[in-house]
Amino acid sequence: MKAIQITVDDALLARLDADEEVRRRGRSAVFREAVEAHLRQRQKRATRDAYRKAYGGGREIGELADWADEGAWPEP
Repeated sequence: MKAIQITVDDALLARLDADEEVRRRGRSAVFREAVEAHLRQRQKRATRDAYRKAYGGGREIGELADWADEGAWPEP
């Protein structure tokens, strides 16, 4: 691991240090977990946005729109 420096507002740091889990696990562990969660969320959003862009967000695309009512389910 590599040590880094970050700047944290005094009030936020006080709230962080008052947290029982932070005292037990340490600031670094909590920051690592928060950063990992942030990056996972960004990846999920990027994947969702890529699907929406690729598939039109559920909207029909141009010339295929006329075919929307042409499909039929087989009778049971």
